[in-house]
Amino acid sequence: MSAEPRFFNRELSWLEFNQRVLDEARNAANPLLERLKFLAITASNLDEFASVRVGGLKLLCERGASRPDPSGMTPEQQLAAVCARMHAFIVEQYRCLLDELEPALTEAGIRRLRPADLSDRQRKIAELVFEQEVFPILTPIAVPTVADFPPLINQTFNVCVRLAPAPETAEPRFAVIPFGRQRKRFITVPVEQGYGYCPLEDLVGMSVQRFFPGETIEECISFRITRNADLELREELTSDILEEMKEVLAARKESECVRLEISDAASEAVREFLQTALELDDDSVYAIPGPLDLAAFMRLTDSQGFDHLKFEPWPPIPSPQLDPAESLFAAIARRDVLLYHPYESFEPIVRLLEEAADDPEVLAIKQTLYRTSPRSPIIAALKRAAQNGKYVTALVELKARFDEARNIEWATDLERSDVQVIYGVKGLKTHAKICIIVRREPTGIQRYVHFGTGNYNEITSRFYTDASLMTCDEELGADATTFFNAITGYSQPQRFRKLEAAPLGMRDKLLEMIEAEIIRKKHGQRALIMAKFNALSDEKMIEALYAASNEGVKIRLNIRGVCCLRPGVPGLSENITVTSVVDRFLEHSRIVYFHHGGDQRLFISSADWMSRNLDRRVELLVPVEQPQARDRLLAVLKTSLQDDVKARRLLPDGRYESVSRNPRSEPVRSQEALYRRYRDAAEDRARPEFTMFEPHRAPGQDDD
Repeated sequence: MSAEPRFFNRELSWLEFNQRVLDEARNAANPLLERLKFLAITASNLDEFASVRVGGLKLLCERGASRPDPSGMTPEQQLAAVCARMHAFIVEQYRCLLDELEPALTEAGIRRLRPADLSDRQRKIAELVFEQEVFPILTPIAVPTVADFPPLINQTFNVCVRLAPAPETAEPRFAVIPFGRQRKRFITVPVEQGYGYCPLEDLVGMSVQRFFPGETIEECISFRITRNADLELREELTSDILEEMKEVLAARKESECVRLEISDAASEAVREFLQTALELDDDSVYAIPGPLDLAAFMRLTDSQGFDHLKFEPWPPIPSPQLDPAESLFAAIARRDVLLYHPYESFEPIVRLLEEAADDPEVLAIKQTLYRTSPRSPIIAALKRAAQNGKYVTALVELKARFDEARNIEWATDLERSDVQVIYGVKGLKTHAKICIIVRREPTGIQRYVHFGTGNYNEITSRFYTDASLMTCDEELGADATTFFNAITGYSQPQRFRKLEAAPLGMRDKLLEMIEAEIIRKKHGQRALIMAKFNALSDEKMIEALYAASNEGVKIRLNIRGVCCLRPGVPGLSENITVTSVVDRFLEHSRIVYFHHGGDQRLFISSADWMSRNLDRRVELLVPVEQPQARDRLLAVLKTSLQDDVKARRLLPDGRYESVSRNPRSEPVRSQEALYRRYRDAAEDRARPEFTMFEPHRAPGQDDD
């Protein structure tokens, strides 16, 4: 067996995931504006990583924590390795932008205009925009000493201005111009053909003298700070979760700085001034060789008139299982409905809530809400249902990171509409996605239940892959009610008939299913585990998979992001393969399969295999048993595992490489294959059962 650690480091594994996203930005086979979009996503991802993960490591180091993680690295070692990797990553990001994307964009007609590039006419227009839209809004702040440094807003643009020393002193003088939450990151500049733009900081730099009449300006440098967002709600010390969460949000605005991004044109004097004021070491300062905040370039990807630089549209497909003219209650009563988004539209889930809100036979709606959209039709339906006299209960998770303020706002709005709002489970995050609709029917009370792997958000459902199961199965309905009562009241959790929940029995159920495959393999039977989720870092789950691999159980994993399991190591994990797919949709669904002696067991889940999900969150593991729904879901899982175009395979040393293609079969790009098949099925309603949905196999190719 290898002498290497049994686990990869979680933080470095996440950074390798972001590298795979950057690889798509550098992939010349992708349309140009899609490449720019991938680059913007890497920057947005890195912002969150710096604020949460780097912030957390810094807190551990400040507290003197020295306990190593499963990979054997102490917090201090992790922080050093993470900062080094981030510095190298940023170099590659800007090489991608400046050397690859910008020249190609310029040739295609989308051009970033630097001040030196502007014609007299363009300069006059830029100056007019500054006078009318920028100068009246921005406010310079003098900073006589570092003690006077203003409390800048997290991850917003700022300019540091160095003024000539006053006559009576040789010391430089500094001022800061905060941009605040400016929506306008780029200024449109008229050009003869195509689209021209100028970053706002360049516009300010051109006219910065207007803020300091009579002063000599020696330097004008853009910079950006990241504050620590790893601040948790201390529920054991509060009786009012809503008020405590508001205090956490306020504290986050003033938390310590963990990263400084600064233009590489900055002098040593400006860099030292900012670094001292923000109390940062050298590793936390990132010199940027181009425009700061690459995430803002996402706005350019929607530029009009450049559709040829974007992916072919893949609009969500109406499910062939559902007739738009038929009530969803009737359709679900006939059989379970399994939808897979974004290939299939999220509209039926919205329609189910809207029907329930207006149906006089619906008595109650109970729903968990983790994240949703700003103008959510689901929130509107819940409000209307309450106003129509139905008993509506919404469990709102206030601790959904970075969505806390929005959740507080619409939770308060729901309460004003007579919805009974419950603020999660004390000490846990409620991450399960479930909606129960109680309806009076001629045969008695019937429960209709929706289980999902993703949020109740019709916007993200268009680019996140997620599974939805709508059912009126009696046992699942009873379990759903038991589950909801347990998390909203004081009732002791009862044993479920079919569901499993974290932090109660989900881990044990999964370990039991893995052990069952081991036992079957020991008895000479076929044994196979397949799974798809976003992250795998829990030690116990990984050790169980190692044990299964050592007994000869074949294990095929498709893990988008963090994977701490080391695959393909002789004597440890030689029967485990791990792939990751990064493509135009964000892979988000969680699907788990056990061969189970031929009696196949298939589950969807809200949980990744991380300790936080299994031990510190309220999650659900839901069996998909109805044959047609199960076959559809299994086909999705197999297709994801067969990708040899966008998939990358995790190697024993932690690197990822392209998956080797089978020369005997056509290439499989899983997302494209799934979209084409769902589209074809919708066009041919005579064959809605997806018998043609089986993934393509080369001769002799087996599931193993």
